[in-house]
Amino acid sequence: MNMEYGYYENTQPNPGNTNSGNPNPENPKSDKPRKKKGRIFLRILGFMGAALAFGIIAGAAASGYHYIFMYNKGGDEIIAADEDDGKSGVIKDDTAADTEDSLVLPVGSKIEGIITDVSDVVEKVMPSIVSITSTDIITRYDIFFGRKFNQETKGSGSGIIIGQSDSSILIVTNNHVVAGAEEISVEFIDDTSADAVLKGADSGSDLAILEVSIKDLSEDTLNTIKVARLGDSDKLRLGDMVIAIGNALGYGQSITVGYVSALDREITTDGITMNLIQTDAAINPGNSGGALINIYGEVIGINSLKIAGTNVEGMGYAIPISDAIPMINLLMNNKATDVTEMGFLGINVKTARDVTKDIAEQFKMPIGVFVNDVVENSPAEAAGLKSGHIIVSFNSIKIETLDDLLNVLSYSKPGDEVELGIMELQNGEYVAKKLDVTLGTRPKE
Repeated sequence: MNMEYGYYENTQPNPGNTNSGNPNPENPKSDKPRKKKGRIFLRILGFMGAALAFGIIAGAAASGYHYIFMYNKGGDEIIAADEDDGKSGVIKDDTAADTEDSLVLPVGSKIEGIITDVSDVVEKVMPSIVSITSTDIITRYDIFFGRKFNQETKGSGSGIIIGQSDSSILIVTNNHVVAGAEEISVEFIDDTSADAVLKGADSGSDLAILEVSIKDLSEDTLNTIKVARLGDSDKLRLGDMVIAIGNALGYGQSITVGYVSALDREITTDGITMNLIQTDAAINPGNSGGALINIYGEVIGINSLKIAGTNVEGMGYAIPISDAIPMINLLMNNKATDVTEMGFLGINVKTARDVTKDIAEQFKMPIGVFVNDVVENSPAEAAGLKSGHIIVSFNSIKIETLDDLLNVLSYSKPGDEVELGIMELQNGEYVAKKLDVTLGTRPKE
């Protein structure tokens, strides 16, 4: 017996059956049409199978293209990147935010390709940015008669909301925006304004913290503003897209877009040297204190300086947020105190010396405060600080001069436990060490 596609062929005729060779004796038709129909049916099935396989392959290819070109190869999960609520006063939180009403972007991954629309990112960050107007009173003299009179001058700048408590809103800006101001006014995203007071400032880092009372803000304003989400400027790369937001020329909030042009760019102004982010995003007068953000809506810099001149264009600068956070925390959580009330470390400030950049290069020493004499039985001596040590940090705040050290000490009090970063000379090379110091009470003179 030969079986083919359901057709039975019997080569030996059966004389007792007139339908021999036909598997259906009740239908004495020829078996050839049935064989033909079976083959046609199988061809249709084969065509449908091929079409289905093509669809699956095409779909997989399209998904693979989307996966490869839209997200990184690590396949990071898409989660929400939203602002911190800031209620606790914590200015940086790496935990994921709620997905409701959030800007959905792959956090921790990189978006590849050319980005042409940042409107969604800007919309999420704008409620965290404020305009600042500072008012100063300048005494002038009449040219002809020598009469003295006071003249009011106004300056403009920007700020970033970085904390909120039950009683106040905290805003970070540049120190030079509010230095010497008699009055400070802050305007929020909903065009309402409120008076602000200076909570703390540091000229060395060009940072200042402003405080606005919750009682001076309406319920609508409180529901509109947001605490900014801070990123990690240490992860920036050359060519990363950035967005600058600020009160340019005092006209109100505006944005400019550019790229990271350089990292750790050393800039000296008014005798103070800082390592800054350089960007070609336009940063103009009034932008100072505003935010430099990445494409995920995280603040990665505080706009600070702009080199302006006939031969210079597209060179704006921002303080890296990772460098600024330790000083921001200090200014937020502490108040400057009188010399007699601040914590006592125990080095002789009269014999201590600044290791400047020139000295550091000439003698191959780290920049910082060179300690010559340690006060006997002082907290510094108890912690292991010795003559010849170079102090380079105080609770992660960079220390380059004696003024830097005295400034951070002015925000301390007796009993504070601090971490002192030092460099110690060992076998001809300076080695980094950490010392835990409990500040004492300043001895009476």
